Amino acid sequence: MRKSLSLMLLMLAATAPAFAANTSTPAPVGVKNIVIVPGAFVDGSGWRVVHDILIHQGYTVNVVQPRIDTLANDTDAVFRQLRKEDGPTLLVGSDYGGAVITQAGVHGKVKGLVYVAAVAPSVGESVLQLVGSVPEPSNDFQTSWDGYISIDPTKFDADVGGDLTTNRTNYMAISQVPATVAAFRGVTSFASWRDKPSWAVVATQDRVYSPELQRSMYQRAGSKITEIPGSHLVYISQPERVAQVIEDAAQSLK
Repeated sequence: MRKSLSLMLLMLAATAPAFAANTSTPAPVGVKNIVIVPGAFVDGSGWRVVHDILIHQGYTVNVVQPRIDTLANDTDAVFRQLRKEDGPTLLVGSDYGGAVITQAGVHGKVKGLVYVAAVAPSVGESVLQLVGSVPEPSNDFQTSWDGYISIDPTKFDADVGGDLTTNRTNYMAISQVPATVAAFRGVTSFASWRDKPSWAVVATQDRVYSPELQRSMYQRAGSKITEIPGSHLVYISQPERVAQVIEDAAQSLK
């Protein structure tokens, strides 16, 4: 009896590694490292579902939460993360995060960019300049006496997340990540989309950044554009479709 039990344990030990190998996620094709840079007003937790979808496809995903105090500081924060990445990396930015990845994309590890309802400035342009170039669908921004921009909490649901449940947007409204006027006035020094391939999601129901502005920026950048019916927070309301755009971009790169 004792001898039979020993043989069974040896057999289980021998087969365990093979079982583990068969259940592991295969390495994805193309670039496997993804760094996401959220924008203003909503923190990085909004990217949780997209993150989960991508990591289950075998990607390594990191989120860099910008301080939104100056464009230079936020670019440096992405550079710090890029130094940790173990190889070619895809940058993803939403909202103001688009300005950050446009600058940080000059880093040698960056192979491509994905803009999700984000700004894609050229050299010498700022977020405020771009937003002011096309009439905004809404104008419910508030600026504090000390130079911080937020969205009127009573208008947050309709303006930012009209396709989300009100209990969720009500919480987002009172937990906003404000941006400084200085960050939104920060002028872009590099436009990495000129030298690197880019993809973009136009949120067709966006009331923060005009869909017309998004299309014009992405066409200028030569981005592969996907239009998704969704609010400014399209990556929360349509995470599967946004994740698919990111995965398509990663698979196209080496």
